[in-house]
Amino acid sequence: MNLRKEKEIVMEELYETLASQDESMSLLNEIESFLNSNESSEASLETILTLVLDHLQCSAGTVHILDESSGMLVLRAAKGVPAIVLDRVRVVPIGKGMAGLAAERRQPVQVCNLQSDQSGVAKPMARETKMAGSIAVPMMLGKQLYGVLGVAKPVTYEFDQAEISLLLQIGSFMAKQFDHSAGHNPLPLEA
Repeated sequence: MNLRKEKEIVMEELYETLASQDESMSLLNEIESFLNSNESSEASLETILTLVLDHLQCSAGTVHILDESSGMLVLRAAKGVPAIVLDRVRVVPIGKGMAGLAAERRQPVQVCNLQSDQSGVAKPMARETKMAGSIAVPMMLGKQLYGVLGVAKPVTYEFDQAEISLLLQIGSFMAKQFDHSAGHNPLPLEA
């Protein structure tokens, strides 16, 4: 390959990266504006989930919020998740399944193919979603856990660092909204 062709490829990749960053910033601005303009954080979860799914071209997603009294993750929004699976993920213990592990570890947990995962990260019933590439990210504000945001695609997929960072930022925005909700006491980070 000649130098000119290599330069064209590098420039094309750079333009794609910049365009992607602009789209991500636009999404973050839209979510932040939406959160700032809505008093009810509960009502905004489904809209935010839809925006995230559309942006990342995902077919399914969930938002679990930490119930501080029980220490469990409680499903508050879902899109594209079969009813049989919804019944099983309405309440998730910390440490169980992808959402529970993301909450316990306070870091993203991803599986590139739920249908063939042998790591034990995803529970067998996760196959019933018919999804493949999936990720669960903790919704954190500082060291405080507020919940978990999960998204999935029906194809084998590994979320890249830019997508993971974007999801973490969105999770932080959502956590900030819950932090301002009356009476919410998040689960502190274990020492």
